[in-house]
Amino acid sequence: MPITATDLDAATAVVRRHFPATPQFAWPLLGEHVGATVWVKHENQTPTGAFKVRGGLVYVDRLKRERPDVAGIVSATRGNHGQSLAYAGAAAGLRVVIVVPEGNSPDKNAAMSGFGAELVVHGADFQESREHAARLGEELGLETVPSFHADLVVGVATYAKELFEAAGALDKVYVGVGMGSGIAGLVGVRDLLGLPTEVIGVVAEQAPATALSFAAGSVVTTERAATFVDGVACRTPDPEAVATMVAGADHIVRVGEDDTAEAMRVLLRTTHQLPEPAGAIALAGLLAERDAVAGGRVGVILSGGNCDTSILTEVLAGRTPAA
Repeated sequence: MPITATDLDAATAVVRRHFPATPQFAWPLLGEHVGATVWVKHENQTPTGAFKVRGGLVYVDRLKRERPDVAGIVSATRGNHGQSLAYAGAAAGLRVVIVVPEGNSPDKNAAMSGFGAELVVHGADFQESREHAARLGEELGLETVPSFHADLVVGVATYAKELFEAAGALDKVYVGVGMGSGIAGLVGVRDLLGLPTEVIGVVAEQAPATALSFAAGSVVTTERAATFVDGVACRTPDPEAVATMVAGADHIVRVGEDDTAEAMRVLLRTTHQLPEPAGAIALAGLLAERDAVAGGRVGVILSGGNCDTSILTEVLAGRTPAA
């Protein structure tokens, strides 16, 4: 999905109306642990605690300008996408209905409601919630917002612009992959700037649909995505997202749930920042390939910090939370 300088500048202007650039730091203790210079992009520092708010703001901005008759929006989420739309919708005066699966993160549910979303609990997993959201859109006369869309991608791509402008041409950047907007934004900005940086996606071992799709070159679905790393619990990838990854990502790493829990502990110890599981999975991918980056300059995207207390308690006790 190509990103133009004009579109990226326009998206940046939209985002800046709501919050400044998030920081990126090369933490010395983390670099010592990895054996390389490691820049961490702190997307846990946005108003919703995750990178997706950038995409929601850009999507809603275009909606208000080009489709002013739309009364509201509906979408499905495990958390951060829904918070993004709730935040952006509230700022624009739109009705926002968000569908979440049964057993979804109570903290993320509370955050979405806090930002003004109407919460609907439906389905055993994200895919079932996604299908129900599409039906609700028709029933309620609301616009159904997908999890992957050009406006979402160029919105979240603003974090990649900030990272590359601050850190320069990194050798590799590791990013967790859910529905794909984060990795697509990185690939698009990398290409726009003409950088040689390898972009590497990271997924959970128990939610392998994206990795399988990347290897096959087309969408591969799975029956389950049973991982506590809820932000990457995808079992039906988006075709356009898969095409973007196949064209622009170097490879996809599958990491075990124990590895992500350990990456959360490493980030807490070396940066004193709180990651949610999907916010730490990029580091888990880097640690799985640390021999290949020794002495280099790499980046990891700490995509969010919306971690439930129950999960944090398990992780700090040295355990891996159940799915």
